[in-house]
Amino acid sequence: MALRVVLIGATGVFGSRIARRLAGDSRFMLVLAGRQRSALEALREELGDASVEVATLDVTGVEPSTTLARLAPQLAIHTAGPFQSQDYRVAEACLACGSDYIDLADGRDFVSGIGRLNERAREAGRLLVSGASSVPALSSAVVDALLPRFGALQSIEHAINPGNRTPRGDATVASILGYCGRPIRVWREGRWQRVYGWMSGKQQSFSFGRRRVGVCEVPDLELFPLRYPQVRTVMFRAGLELPLLQSGTWCAAWLVRLGLVRNLAAYAPRLRRFSERFMRFGSDVGGMVVELAGSGIDGAPLRLRWWLDAAAGDGPQVPVTPAVVLAQRLADGLVAAKGAQPCMGLLTLDQLVNGFAGYALSTGLDVLD
Repeated sequence: MALRVVLIGATGVFGSRIARRLAGDSRFMLVLAGRQRSALEALREELGDASVEVATLDVTGVEPSTTLARLAPQLAIHTAGPFQSQDYRVAEACLACGSDYIDLADGRDFVSGIGRLNERAREAGRLLVSGASSVPALSSAVVDALLPRFGALQSIEHAINPGNRTPRGDATVASILGYCGRPIRVWREGRWQRVYGWMSGKQQSFSFGRRRVGVCEVPDLELFPLRYPQVRTVMFRAGLELPLLQSGTWCAAWLVRLGLVRNLAAYAPRLRRFSERFMRFGSDVGGMVVELAGSGIDGAPLRLRWWLDAAAGDGPQVPVTPAVVLAQRLADGLVAAKGAQPCMGLLTLDQLVNGFAGYALSTGLDVLD
């Protein structure tokens, strides 16, 4: 039987890409859910799949449990961010109606805190997974794959920089602005230290060139020191291709740090529209790197850089692939795990890279001097 999937936030930048990848797949019965029925119906028409259903659902409004119970999902995929300001009402509603749950959250506290539902999920025989996205799902899969090459892993530093022409939504922009200029706790040189969002920047090398990146708040900063206890430094940075936008965001971060702006995320729709005035500049090429440093199994120094390049506007396929692959494996009966957990250890790097097939996404591994 096909797996009945309710896709929440289906018309967004990430939700719509998941919809296109699940529609027409006989393993799924797809329900598009979101706030605007007209947009949902337009997406259904674009998909050209008459079996797709639509349903209005606002996760920020009234309790979603009644609506989800009526839709009777076997799996809910939650893409309606930003998650930094959300609670676990959707995941709890899934428990109440006997459904599994996957989200694309990148909020540090949200993803690392999903374990508070673990006991309830285990008792119900359900799987609740948070962070099935670029971080921590893909980033941890990279570290897990490369870890056997190290006798001692000392540092993990990873970064993402999308092409300027990559589509961006208000939720993504709000997520970024939410930590700009705010203190971030990072594990560095074997102790917890404080840095500030979008600061502590550097020029990061990608296979397509160098771009400026700054520190960002992601779940990995909390989860990786626990998952890889030998590591003395974990750092994540992100940036924008155009120096003008990168510098502008850095200046905005200073306004927050100085107390001149209280809630930068409130300006997300306005700033997103402003950034789109520059869409014709830059490129559609972006990427991700994960750099590991330590000593190899022979004791000699070892530095590795795993890289991913995204072209042709396919960058948004990277953060949605973990959720898609996990949904496919659930439909195929290949996931035995139960409980509530961040998306680490559920998917291998090979499985995720295979999920990139058909898109302008390429990966590789370099040994650094």
